[in-house]
Amino acid sequence: MTQEMKKIQIINGPNLNLLGVREPSVYGSKPFETYLEELRAAYPQCEISCFQSNIEGEMIGKIHETGFSSDGIILNAGAYTHTSIALRDAIKAVSAPVVEVHVSNVYAREAFRHQSMLSAVCRGVITGFGMDSYRLALESFIRT
Repeated sequence: MTQEMKKIQIINGPNLNLLGVREPSVYGSKPFETYLEELRAAYPQCEISCFQSNIEGEMIGKIHETGFSSDGIILNAGAYTHTSIALRDAIKAVSAPVVEVHVSNVYAREAFRHQSMLSAVCRGVITGFGMDSYRLALESFIRT
């Protein structure tokens, strides 16, 4: 029996285009594009698409566009995690399950990062495992 290819959409929010150069002590020194290629090579049974935007409305548009055709969305909303009711509403509006991820441990950082507007409408949250947070989220979709 062959396993059906899983369609996974990664959506990265503001400032995540700077992974690899932005605060390497917090976010690491590997560019996301390098990590993404490694992830795709390690999981050939998944069709992994990636989208990054610093603009909230573009992220909402991508959730709408892929949220009915993907098997799962891995969302790192960056700072919008703590402020965006609009992203929360977009997650609620689509049928694809969403896993919220964070590269850093948001609970070891500033107090304002401890509150997520998104967590309650996501399947789960993975935080603090560096880039490996994405792999852990991907594994959660493969196993379901």
